[in-house]
Amino acid sequence: AHPILFRRIEAARKANPNQKLIVVDPRRTDTAVEADLHLAILPGTDVALYHAMLNVMLWEELIDRDYIAAHTEGWAQLRETVREYTPEKVATICGVLAADIVQAARWFATGPTLSLYCQGLNQSTCGVDKNATLINLHLATGNIGKPGAAPLSLTGQPNAMGGREVGGMAHLLSAHRDMNNPEHRAEVARLWEVDSVPEQPGKTAIELFEAVRKGEIKALWIACTNPAQSLPNQKRVQEALQTAEFVVVQDAFIDSETVQFADLLLPAATWGESDGTVTNSERRISRIRAAVPPPGEARPDYRSVVEFAIKLGEQLGRDGKRLFPYTCPEDVFNEHRESTRGRDLDITGLSYAMLDASPQQWPLPQGATTGQARLYEDGVFQTPSGRAQFHNATYCQVSEPTDARFPFYLNTGRLRDQWHGMSRTGLVSRLYAHVEEPLLSMNGKDMERRKLRGGDLVRVKSRRGSFVIKAQASEELRSSQVFIPMHWGGRFMAGMGVNALTLDAFDPVSKQPELKHAAVQVEKVSLPYRRTIMRRGDGATLLRLAQPFIAHFDFASATLTGRDSSVLVFETASEGPLAESLVQEMDVAFGLDDPLLTMNYQDARRGIWKKARVEDGVITGARLSGETAARDWLKSLIADGAPAMEVRNWLLAPVELPPDGQAGRGRVVCNCLNVAEPDIVAVIAGGADLAALQSTLQCGTECGSCVPELKRMIATNRVAV
Repeated sequence: AHPILFRRIEAARKANPNQKLIVVDPRRTDTAVEADLHLAILPGTDVALYHAMLNVMLWEELIDRDYIAAHTEGWAQLRETVREYTPEKVATICGVLAADIVQAARWFATGPTLSLYCQGLNQSTCGVDKNATLINLHLATGNIGKPGAAPLSLTGQPNAMGGREVGGMAHLLSAHRDMNNPEHRAEVARLWEVDSVPEQPGKTAIELFEAVRKGEIKALWIACTNPAQSLPNQKRVQEALQTAEFVVVQDAFIDSETVQFADLLLPAATWGESDGTVTNSERRISRIRAAVPPPGEARPDYRSVVEFAIKLGEQLGRDGKRLFPYTCPEDVFNEHRESTRGRDLDITGLSYAMLDASPQQWPLPQGATTGQARLYEDGVFQTPSGRAQFHNATYCQVSEPTDARFPFYLNTGRLRDQWHGMSRTGLVSRLYAHVEEPLLSMNGKDMERRKLRGGDLVRVKSRRGSFVIKAQASEELRSSQVFIPMHWGGRFMAGMGVNALTLDAFDPVSKQPELKHAAVQVEKVSLPYRRTIMRRGDGATLLRLAQPFIAHFDFASATLTGRDSSVLVFETASEGPLAESLVQEMDVAFGLDDPLLTMNYQDARRGIWKKARVEDGVITGARLSGETAARDWLKSLIADGAPAMEVRNWLLAPVELPPDGQAGRGRVVCNCLNVAEPDIVAVIAGGADLAALQSTLQCGTECGSCVPELKRMIATNRVAV
C-alpha cells in the first residue's frame, strides 16, 4: 500500500541488519513475509495485543519511568488496567503465541521504535482505542520526539492531513479547532467577520446518509468522493441517494457509482489541472501547479464553491463577494494561514513565494525561516496541561462476531495496482495485469472442506447483502478468514461490490465505520451458463457499454486487459440461457452483430454459441457463450492485435491452450516495465537472485512495489527446484 516508504525501510534494514521489523496483520502479506516477527492476530484484537505488550514492559521494567513522570498523565489508571492483560491470557484472544508477544514488547521497548499504521486501526468501532493504546507504548517507553521514534499514521489518500488542517471534517474548524469549543468558534467568527459560526457540529458520513435516508436531509452536495461505492452497507447508502430530493455531484469522472444518482453534475478539475497546496504525512506542505488546463467546463473545486456562494448570497440578500473574496488559490491559502496564528500548526511565516522555492514543514510561525522537523522533542504536548495523556481503554471484540451462520471473518483492503474506487485507475488497462478481476481469497484448507477449486463461483453473504464472486486459494489467510479488495464496486461486478457486505457500525469518537471486518458465509453456487465478451477499443467507453447489462446477471465481472491497447473482458454467468432479445442487444452494443465482420459458430443442442469479430484481418472482439475455455489466450490475441488467419481454426474451438506460437505472456508482475511471471521464473531457474533479476529484466527497479513478490518467487522456485 505504501511502496515508496517500504523501499526506505528496506534500505534502512540493509544499512543496519540489527534493525527489527514487526508486522501486525491478520494476513501474511508481502510486508509480513519480510518481517522478523509477524503477529497474525485475529481481526479486531489490537487493543488486547498492545495492553499485553505493555504488561510485559511493566513486568520486565522496560518502561521509561522518568519520561512518564515528567511528560505524561493518567499512568496509574492505565497501569492497573494492563496488569490483567498477561501475554498468556491475550495469546488466546489474539490467536498468537505468548512468546511472540513478549518478543515484540522487548524489541519495541529497546527502541528507537517507529510505528506505521493504516486503516486496520482506524476503520473500527474501537479505532480510537486502537490508535491510542499503540501510542501508549510510545509514551511508556519514551519512544517519541526522537530520531526514528514516533507513531505515524499512514493516511489512506493524498492530502488527508491537509484536509484536517483546514477543518475538512464535520466537527472541526480551521487549524485543528473543535466546533464544540466556544473560544474556537469565536476565533473563526472574528477571522471571517461574521457574528457567529454554527454551534452544532455537522453529521459525519454514516450519520449523514442515514439522515438522508430518513428524509431529515433533502439535498446533498457530494464532492471528491464516491460514497455509492466506498461507504459500508451499500443498500442503505443507495436507498438514501434515491430518497434525496436533489443530489449534486462534483466529480472529474462521469462513470463513478455516485454520479449515477446525480440530479446535477458539476465537472471538476483533477489534481493535474489545479493549483494549490497539499500536506504529506510528515507535515510537509508543497505547492502543486496545473500541468494542463481543465477541459471543457471543468473547474477547480474551490471555484465551484465560491461561485455558488456568491449566487446564494444574492438569493439571501447577503454580500457573498465580501464573505468569499477569493480570486485564486493563493487567496484561500492566505486566509487559512492567518487562521493558524498561535495554533499548533502555525504557518504565519509561510508564503507561496517560500513554497515556490521548496516545500516546508509546519509549524513555521511568523519570523521563522524554516519549519520544525520534529515535534515533541521537548516533551510538551497539545493538551491543557502540556502533558501527553495515556488512554485507558479495555479490549472490545469486533462489532459483529462470527457465528455458526456467518462463520468467516471478512477483511477488506488494497490491491497493489489499484486505487480506492477505481474511478481513475479502473480506466487504465495495464493496471489490471497484476490482479485482473474481483476475487475472494480464502484459506486453502477451507476451500478443500467446501469442495471448492480456484475459479469456482461462490456466494458471499453478510447480514446486509450478498453477491457472487470467484474464489481463489491464498496462503496469506488463516482458517476462517476471507479477503476481498476494497476497490471493486458496482461498475465492475454485480451486486454493489464489497461494501454490500460491510457494516455501518462506527467508532463513537472518530465516527469511522468498521470497514475492516464483517461476519460472512461462503457457499458454492452453480451458474452453468457462462459467457465472456471481449472487445478492443477505448477502455472507458467499453466499460460504460457494459454497465446496463451487469444487473441482468447473478454473476458479472467487467474489467480491462492489455497494455498498448485496451480490451474489455465482460464475463457473466446465470442459471439458465439468456433471452434471445438480451443476446442480440449485447451483440449490437459490442459490435458483434455484423455478419460481414464476424465468424460464427452455434451448437443449439449443447447451448454453445461463439462469435469472433475480424477487422482488416485482425481479431478485435469475441463472444464465447456456453463454453469459454479459450478466454485467457484469446483475450491476449485481441489485445495484441493478432492476425486472424494464423489462428482461424482455433478461434472458436473449445481449447484452453492456444495454438503453437500463440502462447500468452502470462501474469504481469512488474507493471512499470511490463515483465511477466514466466520470464521471471525462467531467469530464477537459471540461479538468479534479486539483484540478477533487476539487472537482467529490470523488474523491481522503478517504483519497487513488486520487489516483495519477486523475493517470494525466488524463494518458492528455488524450493521447487
